[in-house]
Amino acid sequence: MPAQKTDAPPEPPVLLLFRNDLRIADNLALNAAADTGRPVLPVFVFDDGADGGRPPGGARRWWLHHALERLRASLSERGAGLTLRRGPTLATVLSLVEDTQANAIYWNRRYDPVGIAADSALKTALRERALEARSFDGHLLHEPSRLTTGTGGPYKVYSPFWRALAASGEPRAPVAAPKAIRPLPAPIASDGLENWSLLPTAPDWAGGLRDAWTPGEAGARQRLAEFLDAGLQHYAEGRDRPADAVTSRLSPHLAHGEITPFQIWHALNRPDLDTPARDLETFRKEIAWREFSYHLLFHNRDLASKTVNRDFDAFAWRPDAGLLAAWQQGRTGYPIVDAGMRQLWRTGWMHNRVRMVAASFLTKHLLQDWRDGEAWFWDTLVDADPASNPANWQWVAGSGADAAPYFRIFNPVLQGEKFDPDGTYVRDFVPELARLPSRYIHKPWQAPADTLSEAGVKLGATYPVAIVEHRKARAAALAAYDAMKGTR
Repeated sequence: MPAQKTDAPPEPPVLLLFRNDLRIADNLALNAAADTGRPVLPVFVFDDGADGGRPPGGARRWWLHHALERLRASLSERGAGLTLRRGPTLATVLSLVEDTQANAIYWNRRYDPVGIAADSALKTALRERALEARSFDGHLLHEPSRLTTGTGGPYKVYSPFWRALAASGEPRAPVAAPKAIRPLPAPIASDGLENWSLLPTAPDWAGGLRDAWTPGEAGARQRLAEFLDAGLQHYAEGRDRPADAVTSRLSPHLAHGEITPFQIWHALNRPDLDTPARDLETFRKEIAWREFSYHLLFHNRDLASKTVNRDFDAFAWRPDAGLLAAWQQGRTGYPIVDAGMRQLWRTGWMHNRVRMVAASFLTKHLLQDWRDGEAWFWDTLVDADPASNPANWQWVAGSGADAAPYFRIFNPVLQGEKFDPDGTYVRDFVPELARLPSRYIHKPWQAPADTLSEAGVKLGATYPVAIVEHRKARAAALAAYDAMKGTR
């Protein structure tokens, strides 16, 4: 008798992990999984702090909800779904392996210390079980461990880091999204996105975010196209003016991996751009500053909590809940600072020049610990990043690598007059001052009484009186710095 036919065992799928890489183009792990020709199970693993890291703040949670909706739609167009799982990386993946009999797991590398540790443990556990575990690049132009100084150590100063990065060769070209992704024969149980409660409800504070942003890969491409067409040509000169639409605003898309630095870098090589070399290099250096921040985080795993310059452990911060709240709420009485903090609350983003001014004001005018400012930015920024956020705060505070000298204390009036001379930015975000003449918009306390009255401004009522006086605050900050140096 002829042998009976038996059904072939199901082909084991490839498990594809998404985390901070919410895109289908230039996603090497996705391409490798699709290229196997086997079924692919795309999964977003939301550890939400379960691996020991910081849970995302409110603004990033809002962004994540919408980014996942758009990623799911993009995958669906190519034949695949998106499974959602919440929990520790290792336990989540091992559970999925058991459920699906997957024998290959692919992902794109993370570069924060907690992510590195979790993925290293995952790779070890999978290989111990004779499973294929592969990781790919995409979040950074360079591996943080690769660039070293002449003595073999990490870079602590940006300029030589930039030179080393620029001399390391042209970054790889981005790859196109796969045209099709073979799905599993049957769906796998998934969490409901709405059950993760990522969106604010009571109250719904995200109206300004919805007006300002389009999360997702298509939004990132559109943002890049607009920047190349309108902003890049004036970037070197205009990037410090907060009222001008010159900056790229790509940072939240980079933070969520909706676009890669490879895509941005190679877009700058477009022959039709006809952009001055100075503008191109200045913007490339901004991309490299993000790389430098990850280089610092890789070599300083507690960057968000411990000073890089340990001398600052002795700095005498003066915690004051009232001063911190006034800064958070944009009611310091210094218009450029208040405009920035209100822009942050309204849109989840703040212009970079104003970030520096606001951070300097908190740490040097108010003598509040930089960690309190970093925590507020972590919760309110749509681009809150585990490397850039603490690295930039430490840079401004003076405690970081290649930091601004502590005695460099931004004068918020002069900064406003230099970079927002007509007060356009302040009038937008501090509308109670909108009718003040430009000569007083950054120092309303100097306006004559009749000018204030005509503008509808009553200091201490419609707009706060300045909570500190610049010269006295500067003197106090320098005295605190001198006292710190005296403890060495």
